[in-house]
Amino acid sequence: MTTAMLIVAAGSGRRAGGDIPKQYRRLDGRSVLSHTIGKCLRAMPGDHVQLVIAEHHERFHHEAIKGLALPAPVIGGATRQASARYGLEALATRGGVSRVLIHDAARPFLSVALIMRVRDALNAHEAVLPALPVTDSLKQVGQNGRVINAPDRSGLWAAQTPQGFRFEPILNAHRRAHSEGLSYFSDDGALAQWAGLDVHIVKGERANRKLTCNADLDDAERKVFMENWLKSSDIRTGQGFDVHAFGSGDHVMLCGVAIPHEAGLVGHSDADVAIHALCDAVLGTIGEGDLGTHFPPNDPQWKGVASKVFLQEVCAMVAMRDGVIANADVTVICEAPRIRPHVAAMRRTLAQIMNIETGRVSVKATTSERLGFTGRGEGIAALACVTIRLPFA
Repeated sequence: MTTAMLIVAAGSGRRAGGDIPKQYRRLDGRSVLSHTIGKCLRAMPGDHVQLVIAEHHERFHHEAIKGLALPAPVIGGATRQASARYGLEALATRGGVSRVLIHDAARPFLSVALIMRVRDALNAHEAVLPALPVTDSLKQVGQNGRVINAPDRSGLWAAQTPQGFRFEPILNAHRRAHSEGLSYFSDDGALAQWAGLDVHIVKGERANRKLTCNADLDDAERKVFMENWLKSSDIRTGQGFDVHAFGSGDHVMLCGVAIPHEAGLVGHSDADVAIHALCDAVLGTIGEGDLGTHFPPNDPQWKGVASKVFLQEVCAMVAMRDGVIANADVTVICEAPRIRPHVAAMRRTLAQIMNIETGRVSVKATTSERLGFTGRGEGIAALACVTIRLPFA
């Protein structure tokens, strides 16, 4: 049996405020609708997911589905009920659909398990909706906020979406309601019950709340932030140290920046001692040895190469583990050249190479009070410390 997912995203979202409809407001850099679509695509193929959007929302829709192969959207109507009917008619035109799940775009936290639970329940029932028992006391309120009744909450359940239906019965129910001029149904389950369908419930989910007002969107933003944090709460720190001697040349490379000097640094690559220490620190966070293990100094392919290539590669190794670099701190130790005038450029360059914010990069310089090889002007040393966040295995 072919199941389609109909996502109704044609509302104006006025109660949430803001300059754009709530389904297109941003959560963690993506629209609410994009989050909803992503959850649905985990449960079913893209060609079975049909969107219904409002007229004039095409540019918002285009941004929400960027990179996704979905059917062309259906333009909705003046009410949610009309929009759902238009979506069902579009699915009927395509043909081959035997079951349909109808979902509100403003419920981005549905789970794959919930989608499967509703879908599978349609094997036994012609109409199914997820719901949760009402646990709060109910009050009926009249004018001026006066409580006039306290309805019994026993047997009352709060309906959610996606609501599942066998396709022909719910399509016929919508057509019949339209032909009779009825447009007051609060959801498709209510319309199905009016049409005589046998409606059953399955267990809903607390997280599957509808985002209605601005406070809901603020709560959703916090929820996504905490989920992302928990997914990357394995915090690790690595350290690195490197030394390069002075040799012939007219500049030194430090943190990817060429600094004029009376000598250069000796090395197989461009001898960027700061980046080399930083690479060792990054590798230390993921237990991957040191720079020489991955880029041997006797390998001719690395001769004269810019050290930023090494840093890009080791940062990619972190990214492949779904890790993020939280902070990088570099200390350059030398008597000369003067580092301070170049610190801002060094921070910007390292941030660009590592694909992180400049505010997450620190570059400092110090001398060794003319002690040791750096004090004698024989070379430059560098220390680095890196913190990353990884998902727990």
